[in-house]
Amino acid sequence: MSETPTPRAGAGSVGGPGLLEADGEKSTLRFRRLLRHPIEDVWEAITDPAEVEAWFMARVSREDAAGGRLEIEHLGGVRATGRVLEWHPPRVYEYEWNVAAAPNLPEGEASTVRWELTPVEGGTLLVLTHRRLTRATARTFVRGLGDLLDRLSAHLDGRPLPFPPWLSPTGDPVPRT
Repeated sequence: MSETPTPRAGAGSVGGPGLLEADGEKSTLRFRRLLRHPIEDVWEAITDPAEVEAWFMARVSREDAAGGRLEIEHLGGVRATGRVLEWHPPRVYEYEWNVAAAPNLPEGEASTVRWELTPVEGGTLLVLTHRRLTRATARTFVRGLGDLLDRLSAHLDGRPLPFPPWLSPTGDPVPRT
């Protein structure tokens, strides 16, 4: 597996940009964030549908157990479905992220998202790993997921949520050049 850091220094480091690892036609993204909040608060923010909608800008319906069904409605009408693969509160949440082929995802996706939380001095270490993405999607997501994790941090801190630069004021995705 080769490792290709994003353009900024510190890819894959705590609080840095994501790390994109390419393996043939598939890729893995990994982000690490130190959040200055107890693990239970971070767990709630990443699993409670109302909390997720506030910072992740997506509607989630889910059965809270391994094997439970999951549906995520993202901005722009992207609908992901799957099953909860691991559910170990407040440490590990892993699920399938399957999207049918569409104009904005011509190959569709059949990938896995994993959230791992570890209590550390002063807060919680969050590691987000998105595996088996198509390379094209991974190249786009490595930029956008960092923005969403910045929103998570602001949400937990009670600060105003930063507006992602890849969205227009109407909430539609802005094409990258």
